[in-house]
Amino acid sequence: MPTDDLYHELALTLLPGIGPQLTRQLMSYGSSAKNVLHLPPGKLRRIPGVGDATIKILTGPERGKALTQAEASLRKAEKEGVEILFYTSKRYPSRLKLIPDAPVLLYYQGPADLNAPKTLALVGTRQATDYGREQTERLLKGIASHQPLIVSGLAYGIDIMAHRAALQEGLPTVGVMATGLDIIYPAAHRKTAEKMRETGGLLTEFPFGTQPDRYNFPQRNRIIAGLADGTVVVEAAAKGGALITAELALGYDRDVLAVPGPLGAPSSEGCNMLIKTNKAALYQEPKDLEQLLNWDAALHLPGKFQPAPAYAAADFTADEFALLTVLMASKEAQMDDLAWKAQLPIHLVASLLLGLEFRGVVRALPGKKFVLV
Repeated sequence: MPTDDLYHELALTLLPGIGPQLTRQLMSYGSSAKNVLHLPPGKLRRIPGVGDATIKILTGPERGKALTQAEASLRKAEKEGVEILFYTSKRYPSRLKLIPDAPVLLYYQGPADLNAPKTLALVGTRQATDYGREQTERLLKGIASHQPLIVSGLAYGIDIMAHRAALQEGLPTVGVMATGLDIIYPAAHRKTAEKMRETGGLLTEFPFGTQPDRYNFPQRNRIIAGLADGTVVVEAAAKGGALITAELALGYDRDVLAVPGPLGAPSSEGCNMLIKTNKAALYQEPKDLEQLLNWDAALHLPGKFQPAPAYAAADFTADEFALLTVLMASKEAQMDDLAWKAQLPIHLVASLLLGLEFRGVVRALPGKKFVLV
């Protein structure tokens, strides 16, 4: 059964005008979504970034509507086997947690492990050629021994080719959607999506009933980039969503590779340009990817963004564990960097680090750096 916490967390995300950044800000002061939704106007006004418009949303009729919608969504999720993951949940993808604009809530359906040791995103043009299909299939066949989780966007072209090739190789594959989980887009990919539900998964940040609006797709791309250790662009024109995903991955300090294409081929202009400008490493064979991502074929080492299981979320507050998640992934970090990656106010981070230091969990280093003990 869904928890009372999840009910209020979902409601908080359904309020109009309350985006991911403000949600994290409210949570850092209110400590729980339930508290946030029941704070009086006077206390809300003391929270930085909260003005009269936000207070009206949090205390007015919109709050009641959001709670009603959350209740209905929880019933639908339970009926259809959909897991709802708030950003404080220990089941929320650890790699995604590290990007500054991560969604605060995800809807997920499927058995695949979103924290798989090795995860790879494959993206490309919707107008894929036979060359793109061949390279996609060849790439996935070449890395199948690693059993990575394959992530893409369920779109026409390279995306759906990647999902189908992954299924063919027996690899788990997750489609990140620009709609609600109850709306498969494009509808032509429904059969593939159903197979992915059985062995991989479907993931979205959008509530049930969300239609494939144009602005949802660029927003969806950041999840694809944030979920993976690295992104491979198989085919891409000079402009398009695949290049946006590559740029996002670079901004998140993730590795990007590109498959070179024939000179003069419009479908490979983007890939060739990524390689030419040193934004992407050249992909010619699986060894290129294995070396760049530190995938050792013999030892099957975990991906570099897989946190070591040194601490349990139950032993810490949500904000404390957010800091520990960053440190488990990056080994050491400056206070400002911790605040940015954990999406917490700097004054709160300073207080939390002091408490964790007293408990012997972290240790301070010169230059305002911190490491796990």
